[in-house]
Amino acid sequence: MTDTANANPTDAPRSTAQIHAEFASAGFFRRLAAMIYDVLVAVAIIMLASALALGCAALLTSLGWLELPAGMDHAAWLNQSMFYQIYLLLVLGGFFGWFWWRSGQTIGMRAWRLKVQQRNGHRITKKQALIRVLTCCFGLGNLWVLVDFKHRRAWHDYAAGTELVTLSQEANQLYYWKEL
Repeated sequence: MTDTANANPTDAPRSTAQIHAEFASAGFFRRLAAMIYDVLVAVAIIMLASALALGCAALLTSLGWLELPAGMDHAAWLNQSMFYQIYLLLVLGGFFGWFWWRSGQTIGMRAWRLKVQQRNGHRITKKQALIRVLTCCFGLGNLWVLVDFKHRRAWHDYAAGTELVTLSQEANQLYYWKEL
């Protein structure tokens, strides 16, 4: 039987947010490695989104709702459309924003044990995810980590009030199973 009167207050159970607030900020090369993984996933997502757009254009043509100029195929018609470019940007932004908001990790971030979180260790909000998507400059904002030696935060981290931390192997596994 333990004596609760003499219990050390540091032995009290800590919340998940307290545990996650203790991780170090992620460095540039780890971020870069995760971005390379995520680019491969993003290319696959763009291919799928493009296939859906081509299918919709073909359907519209077959129904007679869309008439292509002479000598132009569906792919050329889509490539010259600003709506198609915006659609692809929205698909990519949705991919990254959803993963950042939902679990704090994209597939590349999971592989490299990175997690985006609020400065207090909590999961980011939808608004913070949107701000990160709009200010990440397609990953170029991470270059600021090379200059910001003290905090190692990117432009989009400052804009959204977030941070990217490196998880331990145990925390990465624990966090993954908790999110499922």
